[in-house]
Amino acid sequence: MKKITVFTPTFNRAYCLHQLYESLLRQTNQDFCWLIIDDGSTDATKLLVSKWIEKGLFEIRYVYKENEGMHTGYNKAYELIETELNVCIDSDDFVTDDAIEKVLKFWKEKGNPNFAGIVALDTTKDGDILGEKFPENLASSTLEDLYHKHKIPGDKKLIYNTSIVKNYPKYPVFKGEKFVPLGTLYLQIDKDFELLCMNEVICVVEYMEDGSTRNIFNQYVNNPKGFRFARLNTVKYSNYLKVKFTSLIHYISHSIQLKEMNIFKNNKHPILTILAIPLGVILYMYVKYNSNNNKNKSVL
Repeated sequence: MKKITVFTPTFNRAYCLHQLYESLLRQTNQDFCWLIIDDGSTDATKLLVSKWIEKGLFEIRYVYKENEGMHTGYNKAYELIETELNVCIDSDDFVTDDAIEKVLKFWKEKGNPNFAGIVALDTTKDGDILGEKFPENLASSTLEDLYHKHKIPGDKKLIYNTSIVKNYPKYPVFKGEKFVPLGTLYLQIDKDFELLCMNEVICVVEYMEDGSTRNIFNQYVNNPKGFRFARLNTVKYSNYLKVKFTSLIHYISHSIQLKEMNIFKNNKHPILTILAIPLGVILYMYVKYNSNNNKNKSVL
């Protein structure tokens, strides 16, 4: 069995998926398999991947499923992965030529069951590291502490120990919605484990026009149940009062949108919630105003 699974949830990305395939072909260490979770693509993704599998240049597994959103692709991947480690590489990104070699060497030297995995660096195509490198004296940290205690900004690449990830609940699926913020899982893992900090770039990222990052406002409006769940999850698991308060503001905004005003249910912070109500109302009005403006622009 291979040591690590690279998994890629994808939807109608046949036009760019080849750059990830080509980067995997160039790996200096081939001790990996590539798991592609096709989230109901209607383009040529299946045909393209079939040709790659037929070539047999490295191990590829392709799974097609109903279109339900990226988070369900993660659910399916975590259900299927059997290797010790796993890492998600988005369909519009690709890995450095020595990414697998670096990760496996680092894990062999420093990995053990006390850590959930590794957090590594992302870069742009221009070579600019997203955010900042880790301090040289920082051997490990939770993901939340990286951002809020150590003040290290920017997206990072997460390589998880599969046996640990499988112990946590799957992302929920809400009827009529296709997005749940991925951080809901990471925050739960943070409560029990730290990640080893690897000051190495392993992934080159590109934010596509049709990607989740660039369309986060539409995601916010179209997936209130998923976001509401994530906000309450953050309130429950975060170690930072400021983060809890900000999440409660969004939680109230989503609750108003959904007309579900049971804001104190499963919520152990009634006073903080009351304080967040005025800002939550303002946020809801702001989102509604901008949503209407965007609809009008699309009509024009």
